[in-house]
Amino acid sequence: MRDVTTAHPLQDLDVQPTPLALLLLGRDADPRSERGVECPGDLPSPSDPDLVARARAAKEKLGEKVFVLGHHYQRDEVIQFADVTGDSFKLARDAAARPEAEYIVFCGVHFMAESADILTTDDQKVVLPDLAAGCSMADMATAEQVAECWDVLTEAGVAEQVVPVSYMNSSADIKAFTGRHGGTICTSSNAERALEWAFEQGEPSAAKVLFLPDQHLGRNTAVRDMGMSLEDCVLYNPHKPNGGLTAEELRNAKMILWRGHCSVHGRFSVDSVNDVRERIPGVNVLVHPECKHEVVAAADYVGSTEYIIKALEAAPAGSKWAIGTELNLVRRLANRFAPEGKEIVFLDKTVCFCSTMNRIDLPHLVWTLESLAEGKQVNRIVVDPETEKYAKLALERMLALP
Repeated sequence: MRDVTTAHPLQDLDVQPTPLALLLLGRDADPRSERGVECPGDLPSPSDPDLVARARAAKEKLGEKVFVLGHHYQRDEVIQFADVTGDSFKLARDAAARPEAEYIVFCGVHFMAESADILTTDDQKVVLPDLAAGCSMADMATAEQVAECWDVLTEAGVAEQVVPVSYMNSSADIKAFTGRHGGTICTSSNAERALEWAFEQGEPSAAKVLFLPDQHLGRNTAVRDMGMSLEDCVLYNPHKPNGGLTAEELRNAKMILWRGHCSVHGRFSVDSVNDVRERIPGVNVLVHPECKHEVVAAADYVGSTEYIIKALEAAPAGSKWAIGTELNLVRRLANRFAPEGKEIVFLDKTVCFCSTMNRIDLPHLVWTLESLAEGKQVNRIVVDPETEKYAKLALERMLALP
């Protein structure tokens, strides 16, 4: 058993609500936001016993005109209707590979649907069953905040040395900013290669990366995978003047991390790791790189959603696993591999679903499919041409990475 201690997880958070956090879901909208929250039409009752049959009938009526994508973190009641499942980038690419589908129904969150719209043809219509299905991490970096950050970097005299690298879990506006400034997008699977590419774009001794919006993936990749030190990383806080950093700190840094995080993965703690090791002797702890650095350091294995699935597929019968990622996926994997004698548990004792992913439920999916089957276009996600141009450029740089 490992005995790893850490600071109290709530200290020094300096949490301040953004304007987006003050919006009432389903009651208001901000045109500058990553998402809208209007949901016109009457949803079927969640207690309707015919929901499954209605979804199946509407999907059958639509035939090849519809292609349903299901993110790994979706509810089982929704994932059963997905034509393909996967992480955000895999699903966006799957959508682009189906040009014959008129409607792409994305059971995920808003930034994922945006990426699908960017990568699909103009004739295809990307639909999000509930427009309030956003992403707290993506909302932690707005276009205005990032533009102000770039001004701070310019005033500090380092902007010319900085290459932005943005996580897929970001809005189209942030992806477009990245494209305009010569940067690339990354996933949790290829973040190391994306950072290597970014550092190759400038003088090795002076090159810097602005990593958006997840500080933990950026820090874990830089320190754990690339051998940098924690001192090479500084944290830019958009709620503080100049990001809470001095010009000297910016000049000395290699990694300028945006102060964002995943609300689900950020819940896991070293106490969770220590506790599960005490409760389940011989357990393997496998966590997502969006977890805090100390949690990643205490784990046995670290990897993306796809990595987690493949690791459990390859695991020997009788092995024990504690997984630090979203609960819908962990529960689904536990059920899938139980017949093989693999014991799979959620890393934390506290139940924690991704609240915005869970907004896509069966009533919303039924309403969407039935509306489309009746010829009514609903909840279409459209990225404007200028934003799409530069966001696609950043995505294409990622696709070109070896």
